[in-house]
Amino acid sequence: MSPMTLDEERYPIGKFHRPASSVREIRAAHIDTLRQLPERLFTAVSGLTDQQLDTPYREGGWSVRQLVHHIADSHANAYIRFKLALTEENPTIKTYDEAAWANLHDSRWQPIDISLNMIAAVHARWVALLETLTDEDFHRSYVHPESGAQNLAQALALYDWHSRHHTAHITRLRERNGW
Repeated sequence: MSPMTLDEERYPIGKFHRPASSVREIRAAHIDTLRQLPERLFTAVSGLTDQQLDTPYREGGWSVRQLVHHIADSHANAYIRFKLALTEENPTIKTYDEAAWANLHDSRWQPIDISLNMIAAVHARWVALLETLTDEDFHRSYVHPESGAQNLAQALALYDWHSRHHTAHITRLRERNGW
């Protein structure tokens, strides 16, 4: 296997591109990705030792442990953002410093089972909510202070990508290291 470039290591499935529009079939595929993430992530980390969990997915990158905890943090925030957009008129959401969160003690040293369980629970609730939304609901939006307004269809596409992006970080690391 030839060595990966830094961009390939950082973006193993490519960079996210915000969709201009969304159709029901594409949204269903995005929801299915969110439904499957807990199992796919569990499979990706299954059998890894603490030393392997503490290995960065790339030089200068987060460890596998930090990635798992980051997904839990990120997707919990996303679920709440969706609920805010559904219950408020175009709310401005709160951002957070992902790198700082990933460097907190709980993200660097806690067992990943805690976050795997959290991801399973958040995704069960999130998917149940998403499956009840109408086409009109997916046009509701929130304002991200840095990236501007995004509707829920666009946000759903982002978290589909985010799920596959970080899972690929782990699976590609395993492939490269023969784990």
